[in-house]
Amino acid sequence: MRLQTFSRAKIAQAFTSHCQARAANDNRGFKQEFEELNDVGKDLPTQAADVEANKEKNRYPYIIPYDHCRVRLSVQNSHLNTDYINASFVPGGGSERDFICTQGPLANTTADFWRMVWEQNVRIIVMVTALRHKDTRHCPADRMITHYYYHTWPDRGVPRNVSSLCAFTEHVRQHLEAIPRLGPAVVHCSAGVGRSGTFVALLWLMQLCARGVQPDIRAAVEDLRLHRMWMVQNLTQYIFVHQCLLHWLSGGTSAGCLHLLGSPPIQGISPKAQDGVHGSSRPEEQTGRRRHRRHRQTPSSDRPQTSIQMFHPANLLRRLLPSSSPLNPGSHFLN
Repeated sequence: MRLQTFSRAKIAQAFTSHCQARAANDNRGFKQEFEELNDVGKDLPTQAADVEANKEKNRYPYIIPYDHCRVRLSVQNSHLNTDYINASFVPGGGSERDFICTQGPLANTTADFWRMVWEQNVRIIVMVTALRHKDTRHCPADRMITHYYYHTWPDRGVPRNVSSLCAFTEHVRQHLEAIPRLGPAVVHCSAGVGRSGTFVALLWLMQLCARGVQPDIRAAVEDLRLHRMWMVQNLTQYIFVHQCLLHWLSGGTSAGCLHLLGSPPIQGISPKAQDGVHGSSRPEEQTGRRRHRRHRQTPSSDRPQTSIQMFHPANLLRRLLPSSSPLNPGSHFLN
């Protein structure tokens, strides 16, 4: 069975109709879809995170990793609890472990964060939060790796316009394609669920569209939530993924995005301003920063996969196809 693919124009046309239908009646369709995702993953066990010795390692006690996909560190000095970090492997189209979504390091977990980066052979870190929030330092800002830094994305909110995030995400996507795949990319914000989930969902869906596949945002978010709780945390972020994808499909112009959205645009989302977003004197297009440093690498016995293998269409599709499909014979969870 060969999966049918479509031109970018056809995908944009169909996706525009999809968004317009869900935006009708005060975003009724978007609200219904998002409410259906509320209980996804809530019955999955979190035993490691609930261990008393590990509770102090969680920035927020109600945002913790599921056991089946948590990142396990090497055990230090035979102390079992030293393998714990509040971080989760999540899919991005190629495998169950394309990305690691994690909280911003705490003072007592910074060493664990860098140990994870080293042990998982991470080549790229994407930081989608400010370095400080309410005078609290969230994250280390630098290391000898490629570090992407997008600092004007407010907690529980969205960036002020779509073009900035689309350009930032597309740049990271192209970088991922250009390097050998030695390990997952790390994506983090404060809790590692809202902004991080929104970024991963958008990059994944951009890659699907680039391969000529019709995007299914609801299915992607559901899959992400089976790997880490509260991925794409609220309705505003859920709608914003749609808005960004429309903007990207239209060729990356705000005018094209508004044209695709029709009149009026999707309620609650404006390319100019968002609720809860404070103004900045700097253009947001300048806020995506890339910090690149050379770093030593440990030898790997695994043969590196090229980015073409990482983003092979069949692998990208596997996550969004029904388990009964001839193209997806495997089970939902992989060991």
